[in-house]
Amino acid sequence: MDMTARPYRSVLYIPGSKDRALDKARGLPVDAIIFDLEDAVTPDAKVEARATLKAALDQGGYGNRAKIIRINGLDTEWGKGDVEALRDADADAFLLPKVDSAADVQALADLLGNGKPIWAMMETPLGIMNALEIAAHPQLAGFVAGTNDLAKELNCRFRADRLPMQMALQTILLAARAHGVVAIDGVYNQFKDDEGLKVECDQGRDMGFDGKTLIHPAQVEVTNAAFAPSEAEIDLAKRQIAALEEVEASGQGVAVVDGKIVENLHVETAKKTLAKAAAIAELSK
Repeated sequence: MDMTARPYRSVLYIPGSKDRALDKARGLPVDAIIFDLEDAVTPDAKVEARATLKAALDQGGYGNRAKIIRINGLDTEWGKGDVEALRDADADAFLLPKVDSAADVQALADLLGNGKPIWAMMETPLGIMNALEIAAHPQLAGFVAGTNDLAKELNCRFRADRLPMQMALQTILLAARAHGVVAIDGVYNQFKDDEGLKVECDQGRDMGFDGKTLIHPAQVEVTNAAFAPSEAEIDLAKRQIAALEEVEASGQGVAVVDGKIVENLHVETAKKTLAKAAAIAELSK
């Protein structure tokens, strides 16, 4: 699977230890699932959770959703065992928490030994400062902003505008775009606040994130809408492409749409917009 060519609007955390949650996830309209063995599983249930998750993945039924396993840190007593138990599971990637450097990614790559794509939780100050080298690792396919842990490490306050987080979030994006990996925004903690969720989704989308991690199925609809091209954006993209093609065919004039000049860079963006809309439609089948 090309991890960068598909939609990642909604990326839902599901506890790897809960049969009911694992089953319910099969019917949710999310683009990706993070099967969580770390924060969502209590210490006394971590070992058993491996078998529970493996059985669910073996059973299948998750359709075209991207399946990502978040293991425990390799510096914990459970991390290595998670890899050994699930390295051959039917999953698209492994997500490593609290990545500080490319060496952390390499440590997981060595344990996997199968070239499976790796995603990195970006949730420590050192990880943010080393984002570029982490993104450059050949097995690294995605970043997930761990905004709760990062806020704790920074000792910053939670604000609706996320001003204290802006430098870290933009650093994640810059590194991701420099090396062509997926970039997913952090969670919104108030899962019953749709208005607040939409504001944060719109901010993340405007910044350039591919999607958002979610803590509850109730957040899926708002998030999917926010990170999908709107009807107006799709219409504009089609008109921009048509306008430039018309000018190129005639060999004269300048392409103009809605009073604005259309250049090749605009058409390149327009084609990406239409490709994303088509990919979302395909995923929704």
